Amino acid sequence: MSDGSLNSFLFSTREMTSVFSPSAQLRAMTRFEWALGSALERQGLAERGTGEALEKVLGEEFVDAASLVDEASNDGNIAIPFVRQLTAAVEEQDEAAARWVHFGATSQDLLDTALVLQMRDGLQLIEAALGRLDAALHAKIDAHRDILMLGRTWLQPGPPVTLGLKLAGTLAALRRARVRVNAEAGRALVLQFGGAVGTLASLGESGGGVSARLAQMLNLPEPELPWHAQRDCFTSLVQGLATLTGTLAKLGTDMALLMQAETGEVTEGGDKRGGSSTMPHKRNPVACAALRAIHTRMPGLAATMLLAMPQEQERGLGMWQAEWEIIPEAFRLTSASIAYGIDLTENLEVRSDRMQANLHATLGLPLAESISAALVPKIGRTKSHELLRKASAKARQQSRQLSEVLNEMPEVTAHLTASDIERLFDPRNYLGSTRRFIARVLGDDDAHD
Repeated sequence: MSDGSLNSFLFSTREMTSVFSPSAQLRAMTRFEWALGSALERQGLAERGTGEALEKVLGEEFVDAASLVDEASNDGNIAIPFVRQLTAAVEEQDEAAARWVHFGATSQDLLDTALVLQMRDGLQLIEAALGRLDAALHAKIDAHRDILMLGRTWLQPGPPVTLGLKLAGTLAALRRARVRVNAEAGRALVLQFGGAVGTLASLGESGGGVSARLAQMLNLPEPELPWHAQRDCFTSLVQGLATLTGTLAKLGTDMALLMQAETGEVTEGGDKRGGSSTMPHKRNPVACAALRAIHTRMPGLAATMLLAMPQEQERGLGMWQAEWEIIPEAFRLTSASIAYGIDLTENLEVRSDRMQANLHATLGLPLAESISAALVPKIGRTKSHELLRKASAKARQQSRQLSEVLNEMPEVTAHLTASDIERLFDPRNYLGSTRRFIARVLGDDDAHD
């Protein structure tokens, strides 16, 4: 898909591959030239009928792709041979109109704005997919807000959490990423039109009018000035996309760890999912692996965009060209990441029985903090912490429940009854603000209780 290889299914979606296909790029380039010719005509610079003549060749049918690529190797970009072919196609319709093809523009105006048009289409796909993922996560959080499980720090057992809280963290981060991407898109999806050095000098006093009309016809905002060598907005957008895929890779990592047979708390949906070529019993975390693989490629793309920022003078040498494949690839990878995130979330199978069993198997040690906190007002933090450290070590050495060990310690029973200890070892009583945090993410009415 993205590179034509047999492995490309992992790194894009069909829809995003289509948005950044060669045909889509050529159509976007033709649309820019049509809008420019129409703007020149409306400003009284080009002959009447220029826009109509260009409209007749909208699309890419007139392009000889093989010749385009061959000539681009000498010209330095595809815009130059493209304009030649477009001019010839228009000349067959209207010789006078052909004189105004690409007038006032430069190759970078054409290629940057065409890319912006493609990015706009790509962002619409991303936004729609994020909406579906948001809804899927919301539903899973709501359904599992009270499902108890071990919290884990440094991959070791910690006090209890709920699956709803774990997924709420993902949803909150995903929403932040979504806001960030939309904000950066608002700055990046603008017209590029400045001519040779960003002055529109060839249009004289009509430059502003043509630029405004061109932006209007393409339904793009007109920036303060051309941004040929100022690539901050494109760079920030790619960084935003990389942050988004990082959030989903974190989800994939966590779910893959929970899927390990020794843990077994969740499973990717589908009996046929995750087979092995040699081990019939396996159910590999396919979506989780994809989320991690996809994100592994994103930091390099974001770094390349950063490296390409110091572009020379009014028009860059080489660094601009480095972006040509980076931005489409970032969009393809992001679309695949969201698609796998949807797959993982919607089809996630939850094993609450294993979560309960894993909680019990820890001998109550993760709830030592609960007892320690209850003792602090009576004997102080330092003594309380040391007391629970020793008791935990004894419970671990003797493979006994920590509650049993504590009920045999006079230093503890002097302050806590057996009933107190039993209550403190109930994981449902040590969830703190969990329900409030979840409610805030889901927008529940009791979010501020």
